[in-house]
Amino acid sequence: MVYLKVIIVDTSMKNIEQIYTNCLAQGAYFISSAGEAAVIDPLRETAPYIQRAKDMGVKIKYIFETHFHADFVSGHIDLAKKTGATIVYGPGAKTAFDIHEATDGERFEIGDITIEALHTPGHTPESTCYLLRDEQGKEHTVFTGDTLFIGDVGRPDLAQKSTGLTQEDLAGWLYDSLRHRLMTLPDEVIVYPAHGAGSACGKNMSSETWSTIGQQKAENYALRADMTKEEFIREVTDGLSAPPQYFAKNAKLNKAGYESIDKVLDQGCTPLSVRMFKTLQETPDVLILDVRDKAEFVKGYIPGSVNIGLDGSFAPWVGSLIEDIVQKIIIVAPEGREEETVKRLARVGYDNTLGYLKGGYQAWIEAGESIDQIETIDVNEFIAIIKSGGAQHIIDVRKPGEYEATHIAVAESYPLDHIYANVSQLDPHQKYFVHCRSGYRSTVAASILKSYGIENLINVHGSYDTIKESGLEIAGSCPSLIKA
Repeated sequence: MVYLKVIIVDTSMKNIEQIYTNCLAQGAYFISSAGEAAVIDPLRETAPYIQRAKDMGVKIKYIFETHFHADFVSGHIDLAKKTGATIVYGPGAKTAFDIHEATDGERFEIGDITIEALHTPGHTPESTCYLLRDEQGKEHTVFTGDTLFIGDVGRPDLAQKSTGLTQEDLAGWLYDSLRHRLMTLPDEVIVYPAHGAGSACGKNMSSETWSTIGQQKAENYALRADMTKEEFIREVTDGLSAPPQYFAKNAKLNKAGYESIDKVLDQGCTPLSVRMFKTLQETPDVLILDVRDKAEFVKGYIPGSVNIGLDGSFAPWVGSLIEDIVQKIIIVAPEGREEETVKRLARVGYDNTLGYLKGGYQAWIEAGESIDQIETIDVNEFIAIIKSGGAQHIIDVRKPGEYEATHIAVAESYPLDHIYANVSQLDPHQKYFVHCRSGYRSTVAASILKSYGIENLINVHGSYDTIKESGLEIAGSCPSLIKA
C-alpha cells in the first residue's frame, strides 16, 4: 500500500521533491544540492528521508519547520538525532529541545543553493516561509507552510489559547505577512504549501499541491489586490468551525518532544494471540480499533470494536474521534498492514498501541469467539425504503456544511465529529438509518453507536449522488447541488 507520493514539479530543479501524504493532505519536502540536503516539515517516520538521502548520496544538514504543526506530529526530533541535522524554526519558536531559532532574512546554504527564512506570522506567531534561491541566487521556490495554501490561507484561530491573542489579531498579522513578504516575490516563484484539500488547517483549499505566486495573486480570494485588512480579517475568520480536538495536543508534542518512533513501532507491532488479545479486550481502558475496509467490517467484527478504515482519512478521524491521545489501543488490521497502522496512528500522536491481533479477524473466527455485525444495505434499497415510508429516523453523519448544502429532507444532522456528544440524544428503542457520502463515515458512526448500546441500526453504503438523483425530497441551501 503506497501512501506517500513524490511529486517533482519543475524538471529544471530536480533537487526538490514534494513528498505528499494523501491521508493528511500534507506535503513534506526533500531538497538536495552538491552532497547536502534539507527536509521541510517531515512526517513522524524518519525512514523515507534517511533512505532518500542514502540513495542520493547526500547528508541531511537542516530540518526546516514552518511552524508548530497542529494536525500531525513532526519527525524533526528523531530525524535530527539520527542524522545530526539542525532543526530550524522561525523567530519566536521556543521548544524543550535544541533548535536553531532563525532570524528574519537569515540564509542557510545547502550545497550550491540557499534557503532564506521569511518570518510570516499569522497562522501562528512563529510561522515562517522558506525561500529557495537557485545556484545563481535567483528566487525560485517558496515553501509556505500553513501561511499560504493553493486557493486559501491558513486559519488564524489555532494559536489563540497559547498566545492570548484573538483570531482577529492573528488574521491581521497574516494579512501583512502575505502582502509584504509573499506577494512581493516574483510571479514565477513556485509555491509549495504544507497542505492541500482535505486538511482542517484551512477552509477551502484546492486539490492542487503547488502553484505560483502570480497564479495565486490572480486566483486566491485572500490575495485580492483591492482587499482591505478589515475585509481580509472578516473573510478569513468567517465560518471557521472548531478545530479537531487533537490539534492542540499535537502542537504541544511538537514543542515539548515525544517518544522515539522506533520504540512506538516496536511496541505497537507486537503480535497478540487470540488469548492475549482477549485479556486486553477485557481491560476497561483499552480500545479495539479495527482498520479493515467498511465492507469487511460490517460482515463481522469483535464486539465493542470501533472501525476507522485505513483506506480513508484515517489519521484525521482517529484524531477527531479518539479523545485521549494516550488511549491504549489494540489493532485488528488486514494482514501485512499492521505496521502501517501503528505508523499512521503515531503521525497524529497516538503512540500507545499495545499490539495487533496475530492472524487478524480470521484468527478470531477460527478460535470460535463471539462476533458482532452491522446490518448494512445498498443506497438503492435505502431509497426504496424511504419512498415506501419505512425509514422514520434517518441520521446524516456528514459535516454540517455538507448537510446544509443538500440533504434528505427528513434526515437529521448528527456529524460524525460530534457523535459521542450526541449519543445520549438517540433512543435505543428506535430504529435508525445511518448514511453519509459513501459509507465510510456511516460505518464508523454505526460502530461507535453500537458500542454505546444503540443496537437497532441500518447502515447505508453507496453514493449520496444516487440519493440526489432518486426523486426523493431534498432540502438544503445550494440548489445547484440538488439534482432530485
